[in-house]
Amino acid sequence: MSVNRLGKGLSALIRPKSEQKAQTSKKQSHSKPGVTEISIKEIRPNPNQPRRNFDELALNELAASIKEKGVLTPVTVRKVSDGYELVAGERRWRASKKCKKKTIPTYVISVKDDAEMMEMALIENIQREDLNPLEESEAYAVLNSKFEMSHEKIAISVGKKRVTISNSLRLLKLPPDIRKSLRLGHISAGHARAILQAKTGPGMHKIWQSIIKLELSVRGAEALVKSLTDISISKTKKIKKISLQVQALENNLIEILGTKVKLKPGKKGGSIEISYFSNDDLERILDLIKSIS
Repeated sequence: MSVNRLGKGLSALIRPKSEQKAQTSKKQSHSKPGVTEISIKEIRPNPNQPRRNFDELALNELAASIKEKGVLTPVTVRKVSDGYELVAGERRWRASKKCKKKTIPTYVISVKDDAEMMEMALIENIQREDLNPLEESEAYAVLNSKFEMSHEKIAISVGKKRVTISNSLRLLKLPPDIRKSLRLGHISAGHARAILQAKTGPGMHKIWQSIIKLELSVRGAEALVKSLTDISISKTKKIKKISLQVQALENNLIEILGTKVKLKPGKKGGSIEISYFSNDDLERILDLIKSIS
């Protein structure tokens, strides 16, 4: 300790309050405004988190990055009775746990209810493009059914068109195995929309299997659906035409024989069913047939 400093008494040893405040202010200027370091143990996941899949390899890579550089983007939480609940940033929180971090930089925000919390989590994930198409659809479905939000209101909340929300929700009509394929990224949302045009379960599976086997692009899938639809329409028209011809022949035979007549066409030939209501009626019909021949 210098002689000069000793000569100034206690005031030289204890920094004035104004100097302490200036130093504190200087330290705070290096931290982000509104960001608090919170113990990772005090934070729990959001039960309505729209993201369902957390790739283990990607989490390990993120954990390695956090260990080296720290968490660059704070997570967002809300205060609850027994700590904090994540609104956004579950991947960063999980990765921080993996690399044994004790605390994590956090924004603490005020959320009025679970519906708003899910909206915020969904918006954050959509903005970061973190959700696969099915996770997005499932999140919209929860907002629609559990929180009674219309397609229009959901669209306004997440900044998308109403038709986009409706089309996304249609993906949930896919059979379970095709939904799984979409979740895992084997097919895209464009493929899925093409598959939905098939309407029936067997039809959807036929198109899906062709997409996987032939590695079709979305345009290829749409072309396949159109060709199958055209074939189906052609067959329907053909069947309808045959049906009208059969009906006309039945009517002619009914007029000639004076009784109920049913034609049963087959692939090769067919059969005629003639009804009679008594032995006398049968003899009358037989006489008519003899007279015609």
